[in-house]
Amino acid sequence: MDERKILIVEDEVKIAKALQLGLSESGYLVELAFDGIIGKKLFLSHSYDLVILDINLPGINGYELCTEIRKRDQHVPVIMLTAMNTTEDKIEGFDAGADDYMIKPFEFKELLVRIRALLKRTLNQQLPTGNILRVSDLEMNLDSKEVKRGDKKILLTAKEFQLLEYFMRNRNRVVSRADIAESVWGIDFDTQTNVIDVYVNYLRNKVDKGFSGRLIHTQVGMGYMLKEER
Repeated sequence: MDERKILIVEDEVKIAKALQLGLSESGYLVELAFDGIIGKKLFLSHSYDLVILDINLPGINGYELCTEIRKRDQHVPVIMLTAMNTTEDKIEGFDAGADDYMIKPFEFKELLVRIRALLKRTLNQQLPTGNILRVSDLEMNLDSKEVKRGDKKILLTAKEFQLLEYFMRNRNRVVSRADIAESVWGIDFDTQTNVIDVYVNYLRNKVDKGFSGRLIHTQVGMGYMLKEER
């Protein structure tokens, strides 16, 4: 039995109760909040291993609540579970700090797989690693979450930071969009979305634009590579 604790913030009571029942039967401890304000209060006063959020919530919406969660905890996995399915909706969710984004209606088995993957990834992140990553004049501090290139500090969102960390850990290696989706988003690659390409462009604008020497390179038909340009 997995005794990990999950907070579900969902205003549709039927869905919330069904999720609570299914996850409880799968061995998780589950608490419910039916609006964003109660969800925030519960999160700030208790410790959770994972949070599931709807977006259209009374009081505080899911985007705002996710942002508040990230102010308190940079590592707890957050899954947004919503009927809002455009690329722009997903990008806003990831920008707010979500780790995964699922569209209603959904298969409970798929949600369970994603929960397990995120919890496993979080456990692996707690293993000791070097706290500074460097490629050329680009430096990432994993403890302080600071990134700089040369003397210039670079401000990144949580998802941009995760993507850049993945690139830096795989320097000089071509990574496909499917690799990125699985390792950074923790989801099966969706060929219908351009979210990954959008985030790579975000990084390029922050990490490469205005600096001498590109670091993020497109390998046509294969994916992307972070390497020093010689």
